[in-house]
Amino acid sequence: MKTSKPLSLFTALFTALAVLSGSIATPLLCRPFYYAHIGPMGLTEYVGLTPEQIRQAFDQVMDFCLGLRPDFAAGVLPWSQSGADHFTDVRELFLLDLRVLALSLAGLLLLLVCSRLKHVRPYCFRGRGPGFWAAAGLAAVFLVVGGLAALDFDRAFVIFHALFFPGKTNWLFDWRTDPVILILPETFFRNCALLILALVMLWCAVLIFADLWAGKRRKQRGQSL
Repeated sequence: MKTSKPLSLFTALFTALAVLSGSIATPLLCRPFYYAHIGPMGLTEYVGLTPEQIRQAFDQVMDFCLGLRPDFAAGVLPWSQSGADHFTDVRELFLLDLRVLALSLAGLLLLLVCSRLKHVRPYCFRGRGPGFWAAAGLAAVFLVVGGLAALDFDRAFVIFHALFFPGKTNWLFDWRTDPVILILPETFFRNCALLILALVMLWCAVLIFADLWAGKRRKQRGQSL
């Protein structure tokens, strides 16, 4: 069967994007992950709301950020226009991530169909498949970024907002006008980052071991011929 370098490069690219966007989407879509923080973080005592009110406020914020409702709301919590504008910016990032996930999965499916129809397979650079290189690249980047963030998460938090919300300061909430920030403490965002990092590294490990196993199988088949 013929091999294709472009097929290998695009497969690696779409695989990396799928792993990255899928890992980011997990804490966005898995609301029980947030619910599990309500008790341990002492939010009911800190905010003065019941667990049901906190969940309702969080759900309405996330519904807006995920494009499930047109207007911003935060349950019984009041909010300012500046706060709502920030969540509008967040909404754009969340929806971008979901679009990247959908497009990368569609791209992988399209590449699979085309490779079957044309009887071609991805070229193995240095004897490794596209999944290996996608995983190796992602793992290297996230180990560096994760290591730097672990040294000073507060600074990493500020840098993140400066990069993704350039020139804006409305992410600096005043709890008196936007008490929704009280149910979204920095600890929760740190745990989201840790979950994303763990998922990325898990998928990278799966892809690398799968490629090593496939390479061993290819070598065994070659020796038997």
